[in-house]
Amino acid sequence: MSDIILKNIDKFYGNNHVLKDLNLTVNDGEFMTLLGPSGCGKTTTLRVIAGLEKPQNGTITMAGRKVVDTNELFFEDPGNRDINLVFQSYALWPHMTVFDNVAFPLSVKKIRQDEITKRVTDSLKRMRIAEFAKRYPSELSGGQQQRVAIARAIVSQPKVLLLDEPLSNLDAKLRVDMRSEIKRLHHEMGTTIIYVTHDQIEALTMSTRIAIFFDGVLEQVAEPMQLYQNPASLRVADFIGNPRINFVDGNCTMGSNGELSVDSIFGRMIFSNEDLTDELPGKTSFEAVLGIRPEKIEITRPGEAVTTPGVVYSVQPAGADTIIHVKIGDSIVLVKEIGIKNYPIDAEVGVKIDPSRLNVFEKRSGKIIKTAVLES
Repeated sequence: MSDIILKNIDKFYGNNHVLKDLNLTVNDGEFMTLLGPSGCGKTTTLRVIAGLEKPQNGTITMAGRKVVDTNELFFEDPGNRDINLVFQSYALWPHMTVFDNVAFPLSVKKIRQDEITKRVTDSLKRMRIAEFAKRYPSELSGGQQQRVAIARAIVSQPKVLLLDEPLSNLDAKLRVDMRSEIKRLHHEMGTTIIYVTHDQIEALTMSTRIAIFFDGVLEQVAEPMQLYQNPASLRVADFIGNPRINFVDGNCTMGSNGELSVDSIFGRMIFSNEDLTDELPGKTSFEAVLGIRPEKIEITRPGEAVTTPGVVYSVQPAGADTIIHVKIGDSIVLVKEIGIKNYPIDAEVGVKIDPSRLNVFEKRSGKIIKTAVLES
């Protein structure tokens, strides 16, 4: 199957403009995650692709075939789109065994019984629940029920699998296990997966690309580490990352040869025009915000060269890593160090950053104007 292409999609519920001129391409065989806060339009996008909602404007093509064209009032029936959808709720038939639940979509299509048995057995094995084939849903845990729901979705070998927050009802340990299973499933089957979540960890760990939404607008589409290291705007940067990114105010001045000079609590930094984006405001001076991830800040001895003096405000050891709050002037920055670290409260320290690893955003527009060097 070729790409899924959404062009100029608008979706209204009454006067509520839920999707605003959405343009998105999902490549054949990729794992695309739709990410954003509650109410941003990601589930509506999934339902529009599935055919459960009709947009007021725009077109959708799948495999080069139009399935939606609002100008012609054409909306292909959901059953003809070769798509399966897994909801947040498992929606299993309580009176059917696991085997019969998974077999149900094949039985509706009047497929031969021997083929049904073969496909159901294969799907249950893929989801590692073959031993539960004769059990009923009430006899399974939440994680096992979710595996049954996914097995039922893949048994008909759909070209596209849509997953709407399928792990949100599971506890933290089960979510980690199921992320691994779904990612492995995608690797083995090569099916195009479109996955909806508000959990950035799920998005970063599972996706080939992430589409991030705010208020019905598609803000950025990028590979996970590109999105993490070079968010397109302040609100993407603020949404992605745990612990949160550090934002530090700065003042920018454009030099005569195109370099950008940035003054902040970290001193003066100068960036060549090769580091800059096309979002520069066209002014010789303007306010900016520096974005620095906590793991990109290093604590050093006071007075060491190329450091900024600070004071330890608080320390939060978490076993695998330690979060240190350092006060620099009137600002507090977060530093993340691997392992267990001990710093006395109010201890004087130095703070060191690598300018190539930080982002600079124009404060008024919120757009990124200086990108970080990507790490593989």
